[in-house]
Amino acid sequence: MDILQEHLIRARASGGVFARSAAVPPWGIRFPGTIQLAVHTVVRGRAWLWTGHGGDPLELAPGDLALVGGGPDHFIAHEPGARCVLPGEFRSLPADDAARPAPGGAVFLCGAYRFAGDIGRGLVAALPPVLSLPASADDPIHRVVTLLSREMLLAEPGKQTVLDRLLDVLVVLGLRAGLTRSQTAPPWFRAAADPRLAPALEAVHASAAKPWTVQDLARLCNVSRATFARVFHQALGQAPMQYLTDWRMTLARDLLLAQEAPIDEIAAQTGYSTVYAFATAFRRHHGEPPRRWQQRELAAAAAGSADDGIHP
Repeated sequence: MDILQEHLIRARASGGVFARSAAVPPWGIRFPGTIQLAVHTVVRGRAWLWTGHGGDPLELAPGDLALVGGGPDHFIAHEPGARCVLPGEFRSLPADDAARPAPGGAVFLCGAYRFAGDIGRGLVAALPPVLSLPASADDPIHRVVTLLSREMLLAEPGKQTVLDRLLDVLVVLGLRAGLTRSQTAPPWFRAAADPRLAPALEAVHASAAKPWTVQDLARLCNVSRATFARVFHQALGQAPMQYLTDWRMTLARDLLLAQEAPIDEIAAQTGYSTVYAFATAFRRHHGEPPRRWQQRELAAAAAGSADDGIHP
């Protein structure tokens, strides 16, 4: 089992908007921090990216990919510190003008991506605030960017489906590269490569409802119970049963937010024999009953929902 794949499936990732733009100096765009994960890449020319956090601006060359997590607003422009307007105010050059190189001009792609629930938020939170992936001719990211740019200029049947799938591929490749390089990657990402832990982690993520014991998980890894418990704690910072409980509660939160299953089904899917047992565990973990937590979170999500602010 691929644990990253499991997280991506459960995160129910969806591409918000994707736009191809062209501009000549002076130009600049301000992207709101409400975008959960922004995707930027330059097709031709150069662009500079910086955030409201401060820090050094990042220069993007053709084929470079940048992923920006939500938080403060971030900016892309022809030069650092340039005046930036919101995407709705920005006016891109027409496609035919963009095809003719202009001095200092740039052609770039900007996208907004959204993940559902705690699992998706955890993936985004594991990345640095701005992740830069330089272009490389033999990197699949570079080839996907080329395909995206080409497809956006065409008027072919099924264009939107092609764009959606290519954006999915681009984001997954970026996440994979980012988690591999990140110093803040989730402990499970690195632990999944350890043969003393991988079988147990895969089993827990694949079958959270099963009544696992430490001995069961140690047996899967062909190590003693004591060795497994020690190595697990060293790698993940918590005991195996605590990790199992945390994963069950993560699944429970996402199932509650999805509103696709009644409480008794959620209890069964997360390893609790009765609704009462599930509610007791949930209250112990979150300080309130599942339904109250669900109502509060759904109300907060509805109140805070806003347009991602990227428009073609």
